[in-house]
Amino acid sequence: MRIGFLLNHDGAHQVGHALPIALAMARTNRAEVSIYASPGAAEQEVRRTISGAAGRISLTTLREPGLAGKLVSALSRDSIPGRRVSVLSRSRDLFRDLDALVVPEKTSLRLKTHYGLTRLPLIHTRHGAGDRAVGFNKASGGFDLVLLSGAKIRDRLQQAGLLKPDGYAIVGYPKFDALRNSPEPRRIFDNDRPIVVYNPHVSPALSSWYSMGPAVLEYFAAQRDFNVVFAPHVMLFAARYHAAVSPFGFSKVPAIAEHLRGLPHIHLDPGSAASVDMTYTRMADIYLGDASSQIYEFLARPRPCIFLNPRRLPWQHDPDFMHWTTGPVVEDLEGLDRALKQAVSQPDAFRDVQERLFAYTFDLQPEPSAERAATAIIDWLGRHGNQ
Repeated sequence: MRIGFLLNHDGAHQVGHALPIALAMARTNRAEVSIYASPGAAEQEVRRTISGAAGRISLTTLREPGLAGKLVSALSRDSIPGRRVSVLSRSRDLFRDLDALVVPEKTSLRLKTHYGLTRLPLIHTRHGAGDRAVGFNKASGGFDLVLLSGAKIRDRLQQAGLLKPDGYAIVGYPKFDALRNSPEPRRIFDNDRPIVVYNPHVSPALSSWYSMGPAVLEYFAAQRDFNVVFAPHVMLFAARYHAAVSPFGFSKVPAIAEHLRGLPHIHLDPGSAASVDMTYTRMADIYLGDASSQIYEFLARPRPCIFLNPRRLPWQHDPDFMHWTTGPVVEDLEGLDRALKQAVSQPDAFRDVQERLFAYTFDLQPEPSAERAATAIIDWLGRHGNQ
């Protein structure tokens, strides 16, 4: 049985959601495992992670995107994924003889809809366990098998009519497997002040960065009660403009003010590996964000959370904002100041709801999630005639 894992993205943030499954599958010796990575950050993260798996797994670096794909990305300021689509088109023949292809994103559905690989089983690991509407759109139902973190994702996909009979499996969260025997991250500040991680999303329709983020950093620069790690979505500063479809938005990305660089109580990280491997979400005492699914990784250990809503979105009772029930939602800097004081004086104010929502989001078992996922894939292929 030949199973491929495709990591086709300009950033490295999806690697941790699929690669642990590939490594677990390779250890079973029940399948020949091949990884296909687009050149750049994704390939570099794959190489770093599989360095000890030589001989059990193969890695193919995909071809660079063609001129048309590069032009589309350039002309759209990377708001249209022309590079990723081009890489997919130029690599399609690599996947024809596979028994299945495992992917963490949805662009790969073009293999079925545009590139003729209609019989190739596509298996979706998803990436993150967040609440944004785009995670439950029509494309989410285009896969043959979907691996789910827990009951929350299953329930929302079922409600939207997007799960096929025998087309899903609850497997937990493979990215969490790395924490099982991992030491706590090294503290990067030389004092004992609480650490706030500010983690704005890339979506111009939902992120706090475009309208409020620079002022948030200025607020923290002027105080000395907190240390701050600014660790946005790794794609936020990958382009000067960003577009979003669900919900729609288009905005220029404000730059980070130069005078903030080098301040001893502010750590700026626009996109290193520490931004995607849970280093900062484990290190921080307080989470500050908006729409990122990293909130759920932070909640692996309940702690105070604060959410920024500068657009005054009507979020109550909206499942797309379920994570906003785990902490105060504020609309301006005065609200942020009050919420930070509450986080210090009442750190367990939202603990009960945090624990309930985390358990609803993640079905974690003694068996590592990546091993559960690998078994689910192989068993599903066996039931559907691919052995």
